Amino acid sequence: MNTVWSKPTPECLRRAGELLRRGEPVAIPTETVYGLAANALDGEAVAGIFRVKGRPQDNPLIVHIASLDQIPQLTKDVPPLVYRLAELFWPGPLTMVLPRSDHVPIEVSAGLDTVGIRFPAHPVAQAVIRAAGVPLAAPSANLSGAPSPTNAKRVWEDLNGKISLLIDGGECEVGVESTVIAVGEDSVEILRPGKITAEQFQKAGIKVTVNPAVERGLKEGEQAASPGMKYRHYAPKAELLLIQAPLEAFRRYLKENAEKDSYALVFDGETELTPIPCLTYGKKRESADQAHQLFERLRRLDEEGARKVFVRAPTRKGVGLAVYNRLLRACAFQTVTRYTPLVVGLTGPTGAGKTLVSDAMSKRGAYLINADQVAREVVKPEHPSGCLGRLSELFSGILRSDGTLDRGALAEQAFSDPEALEKMNGVCYPAIFDEIVSKIRKSDAPLILLDAPTLFESGCDVLCDVIVSVLAPADVRLNRILLRDGVTPRQAAARMSAQQDDRFYTEHSDYILLNNGSKQAILDKIQMLTDRLFAMTGEEKEE
Repeated sequence: MNTVWSKPTPECLRRAGELLRRGEPVAIPTETVYGLAANALDGEAVAGIFRVKGRPQDNPLIVHIASLDQIPQLTKDVPPLVYRLAELFWPGPLTMVLPRSDHVPIEVSAGLDTVGIRFPAHPVAQAVIRAAGVPLAAPSANLSGAPSPTNAKRVWEDLNGKISLLIDGGECEVGVESTVIAVGEDSVEILRPGKITAEQFQKAGIKVTVNPAVERGLKEGEQAASPGMKYRHYAPKAELLLIQAPLEAFRRYLKENAEKDSYALVFDGETELTPIPCLTYGKKRESADQAHQLFERLRRLDEEGARKVFVRAPTRKGVGLAVYNRLLRACAFQTVTRYTPLVVGLTGPTGAGKTLVSDAMSKRGAYLINADQVAREVVKPEHPSGCLGRLSELFSGILRSDGTLDRGALAEQAFSDPEALEKMNGVCYPAIFDEIVSKIRKSDAPLILLDAPTLFESGCDVLCDVIVSVLAPADVRLNRILLRDGVTPRQAAARMSAQQDDRFYTEHSDYILLNNGSKQAILDKIQMLTDRLFAMTGEEKEE
C-alpha cells in the first residue's frame, strides 16, 4: 500500500471522506496529537485501527464528533452536566466517558458498556469528520506503545505503507492526548489528565476527583476505563527512569548511576548543569510547554542512540499532572525519589524585606548563600573569574587607589543607563552563577537558601527547586532603601525601576511572602513556610 502524504486541500478532504466511508483508516491532525481515524460506527473499520497500530484489543478508543447533534447517536441517558461541560470546553481537548449506545460497535469500547466522546478543536479534524459524514474513532496515529506523534513526519515514520492517506495539519498545539473524564450527575472523575485540568473544573464550580490509577498502574483484574491506563505507553525504545529529586540531587544521582549511552531529559537551562548528554523538554515552571515538547523529545532520544534515560520529574499541578502521567507510563512506573539537597531561591524587589526572611530561615536551619556577598567576592582583585579587570575596561573611575572596586562609582554609572547595566550584568552574572553552583555542591545541608535579588536576571532561578518572593508596598520599599543605603530618593527610585514588577514575581514564584503587616506577622509566615520546606526534604528543621 502506498501512503499519500498530503496537505488538507479540498481534494484531500474529499478523498479522506471516501476512504473513511469505505472502511479504511486515515491519519489526521488534532490539537492534541495526530489520530488514526476510522468510521466509529463500523466494527470492521475500527478493527482495522487495531491491526495497523498493533494495539491490544482491550484498550478502548475515543470517538470524535464535529457537532453536538451526534451525541445522542453514540450514548444514552446523557446527564445534563454533559452539555454544560460541552459549553465550557468543546471544541477542545476533553473526552467524556458516557454510557454506550447500541450504535457504537463493541470494538470501539473494548468490551465496556461506555464510550469516550470528544469534539476536537482542530479545523482539519472537524473538516474530515464532516467529509466522512460519520463520527470517527481515532487513537494516536503511531505504532502501539510508542510516543504519540505531534507532527506528520512522525506518523509517516510509523505508518508509511500501512495506510492510504496521511493529512498534514502542521504541529499539534497541545502535544499530549485529551483529558478523559467519567461524567456523573453533578461531578466528574479524571481518568487520564490532559490540558483541561482539575483546577479548571473546580473554577467552574464542578466537583472533581482524580482516579488513583492516574499516578499508578492498574491493579490485577482492574479494567481500563480510558485509553492510556493499562499498558506501557508513550515510550521510546530506550529504558526510562523517572527521577523525583531536586536539581542537585538529580545531578549527583546521574554521576553515581549513569552508564554508557545514558542520557538525561531535563528542563530548559539545565543542560550545562547535567553531567551526561541530555535533551530538554520545556521550561520547569511552564507545564504546557513541557506537554507540547514531550513526545517529540522522547522520539529524539532514540535518534540520539540513548539506551537509558534519566528524566527530571515535572510538577503534578495543573497540566503538569498530564506530563507526569505520560512519563510514568513511558518508564513503566520505574521511579526513584531523592529528597536533598533542596535549593530554595529567595528573591523580590529591593526593600521588600528579604534580609528579614533569610535571617529567620537560616536561624531555623537553612544553609544560606547570599548572592550579594557572592557578588562582592567575584569582583575582588584576587578572584579567578577576572571580573574586576573586565569591569575596569568597560567603566572608568571605578577602581580605588588600592585596586579594589568602588561599588558606588560602578552603581552610579550602571544604574543610570540600561545599556551600561546590561554590560555590567554580562560580566558579573556568569561569575556569580558559577560561584553559587560551587557553593551548592560543597554543601551537605538538606535545605539551601539562595538569597538573590536578581535571581531571574542572573539565570540562577534554574538552580532552584522552589522559588519564594518577598513583596511589599512601593512606598514602604522606598523608605527602607533610603534608611538602609543612605542614597538619594533619585538613586533609590532608579534602583526600584530597574527591577521587575510585583506581577512578574507572582507569576514566576512558588510561594509569595507579603511583608505588609507587623514584624511578628511576617515572622509567623516565615516559620510556617520554613516548616513546609523542611518537610519537602524529609528532614526535621532545627529549633
